Amino acid sequence: MTEPAAVRDAAGQVTMTYREALRTTLGEELRRDPNVFLIGEEIGLFEGSYKITQGLLKEFGPRRVRDTPIAEEGFTGAAVGAAMLGLRPVVELMTINFSLLALDQIVNHAAKIYGMFGGQVSVPMVIRTPGGGGQQLGATHSQNVELYYAFVPGLKVVAPATPAAARGLLLAAIRDDDPVLFLENLSLYNSKGEVDLAALPMEIGRAQVVRPGRHLTVIAYSRMVTVALEAARHLAASEGADLEVVDLRSLRPLDRDTFVDSVRRTHAAVVLEDDWLTYGVGAEIAATIGEGAFDYLDAPVRRVAMAEVPMPYSKPLETAALPQMADVVRAIRETLDATGFSYSRSVSHD
Repeated sequence: MTEPAAVRDAAGQVTMTYREALRTTLGEELRRDPNVFLIGEEIGLFEGSYKITQGLLKEFGPRRVRDTPIAEEGFTGAAVGAAMLGLRPVVELMTINFSLLALDQIVNHAAKIYGMFGGQVSVPMVIRTPGGGGQQLGATHSQNVELYYAFVPGLKVVAPATPAAARGLLLAAIRDDDPVLFLENLSLYNSKGEVDLAALPMEIGRAQVVRPGRHLTVIAYSRMVTVALEAARHLAASEGADLEVVDLRSLRPLDRDTFVDSVRRTHAAVVLEDDWLTYGVGAEIAATIGEGAFDYLDAPVRRVAMAEVPMPYSKPLETAALPQMADVVRAIRETLDATGFSYSRSVSHD
């Protein structure tokens, strides 16, 4: 799985893939802090199932890049203990589906030790794990179960959508004194973007308006940010709709102020998630908008999510189960219609 070398432009930005951004950042943090080490299945000799750790065993050796047996609960628990003693482990779980085998260590130990010990012991660890459908991996290997973890106080949960965010949030996660679940989507690994290698770590718990707009706010995270931006470009070109896109970046802590302020400006919202609708992240966002921007809404908040079924293996059925740009465009159009938006000219609430 070789890739072209990253390309630096005249402004000093480097164009690289999401995968390269993760690999580069892990290498830099291993060099910077001797307490950082990597642990997980097949991350050393095999260089990772998705080649995120390619070349790192050769550079740093087996004490810093530790291969483990297929025992998620065991090596996640070992990382919790190492973090309590002052190291900074970065755990790689091959998929978020396998994190369920380590649920007790993550939820009952990593998340709770700081509080149960009265702040005397921190657990500065990162759990990196990819998820998402679209790869024909079947129902038990294609889930996004981030809601299980975003629900838990004591954990931080981040979900970067771009190479730049992957780098900035991984820097922040490794240096954070709390346990951080770092969510990656399999479909993003080959996506490319500009990365500033001199940039400081991003703030965990801070959303970003990645596309300013006037007529409606689209709120998303991870892969669905790219879908939101594609839909926004399409509707701007074809129908004159000026859409604002908010990338949540962090699910816990959740930056409620940024997306509520956005909805107060645009007066409408559509929420996207790559997961099941019922009890989902989108429900929390919609409820927050109802509490913080209800009087500003010109239409009900719409949510777009995947079909509420175990992910099919069949490629046509898998595609039908996942939220697509057409689903997003339809929801946006229906919401704009409810606001009285005119597609023939730009409408302002001023």
